[in-house]
Amino acid sequence: MPTLNVNGKDLPVDADPSTPVLWALRDTLGLTGTKFGCGQALCGACTVHIDGTATRSCITPISAVAGRKITTIEAVGNDRVGRAVEAAWVKHDVAQCGYCQSGQVMSATALLQMKKKPTDADIDAAMAGNICRCGTYARIRAAIHDAAGQLA
Repeated sequence: MPTLNVNGKDLPVDADPSTPVLWALRDTLGLTGTKFGCGQALCGACTVHIDGTATRSCITPISAVAGRKITTIEAVGNDRVGRAVEAAWVKHDVAQCGYCQSGQVMSATALLQMKKKPTDADIDAAMAGNICRCGTYARIRAAIHDAAGQLA
């Protein structure tokens, strides 16, 4: 039985090693904040951090993350950057339907952990492939800039 380090805890996962991380998180571990969108890593709804890097969990098998640190939306607010992003999301009223937002927050947090003062081009590159059907892209960009300012 594989063991995954999820949100700082080593957790046994009773699943085939080829199972995508998304389904291990949602179905086996009950962490449903990470969403299924397309199943092809095209929409970003399933984004988690693997060793701090934004990663699409719908196509990443659990065998590829053995010994690596997985952070989900449930724990992203446990550090200063994640808290700043979450606060900016609320301040700018980013979420409408909210379905894509866990993936959006995970991508934004990974960006700000790597780049303290991102430009619009940096934000566009980091957020590329995170689809928001409600079209809140301008608010997402404003929230990322706000969070960066709060962290400065």
